[in-house]
Amino acid sequence: MAAGAAIALALWLLLPSVGVGEAGPPPIQDGEFTFLLPAGRKQCFYQSAPANASLETEYQVIGGAGLDVDFTLESPQGVLLVSESRKADGVHTVEPTEAGDYRLCFDNSFSTISEKLVFFELIFDSFQDEEEVEGWAEAVEPEEMLDVKMEDIKESIETMRTRLERSIQMLTLLRAFEARDRNLQEDNLERVNFWSAANVAVLLLVAVLQVCTLKRFFHDKRPVPT
Repeated sequence: MAAGAAIALALWLLLPSVGVGEAGPPPIQDGEFTFLLPAGRKQCFYQSAPANASLETEYQVIGGAGLDVDFTLESPQGVLLVSESRKADGVHTVEPTEAGDYRLCFDNSFSTISEKLVFFELIFDSFQDEEEVEGWAEAVEPEEMLDVKMEDIKESIETMRTRLERSIQMLTLLRAFEARDRNLQEDNLERVNFWSAANVAVLLLVAVLQVCTLKRFFHDKRPVPT
């Protein structure tokens, strides 16, 4: 019986559910995006969100002088939820969300020369429908449920799924940190190479001037006529 319950549970998780009537709206997926924000420009993004959910927004400036940018987040009704100035990174959570399009804006208008490379990620966490949570248990016969603690299995699977999603988010965040550090190191290497080349050029110029000066000094010495 335990084996039959496990097989039924696996089939329910792997196979798509078939319902009667109109299908509901597809779930909104988490997303991440990296873009180049030119100097003196502002760029906005719109993200649809369901009602009564949780929206987590995280951004990082991973390239560009100063590693900073202005950030604003507005609700579908136009209410300003978050406003930050000259920040390198930030994490913000909106809970519960309103149904509609949230507006995320990144502003680099304070910079007249340097463009910025910006990474941001959107994470949704919506409440599962009660029928969705309990529907998979109906695939198992009542007598089989007596031998297997279905609720414990459900909680274990849900915990595992949550931890896997969090692991993916942390890996994405670490990749963004790595990209920012690599860009910073490459900028520092370019500066070191430039000033090293400039110092070598100055040393060579000084050496040539010294040689020319010494040659001129000895050439100017002529024998005194007797």
